[in-house]
Amino acid sequence: MNELDRWVEAATAALGLPADEVRTPMVLDLARDVAHQVVRPGAPVTAYLLGLAVGRGADPAEAAAVLGALAASWPSRAGSTLTRQDPPTP
Repeated sequence: MNELDRWVEAATAALGLPADEVRTPMVLDLARDVAHQVVRPGAPVTAYLLGLAVGRGADPAEAAAVLGALAASWPSRAGSTLTRQDPPTP
């Protein structure tokens, strides 16, 4: 068990969630795709949005696929940085 596994186990226990329902590789893959294709701070925000969608009944794999496809289709902003004031342009 690595540090991430220990963290997920402790965090799920603290929140009263079943650890076996956490799809760590899926979330990490989605976060990577958003960080590289869209903007780095979008990774944790997207993970949160995925959690909201799943909490409201969305299938985790389907929601991750939708968000992953959106990130893959996002226009490249190479060399730019976004702030909270800069809205993304799809």
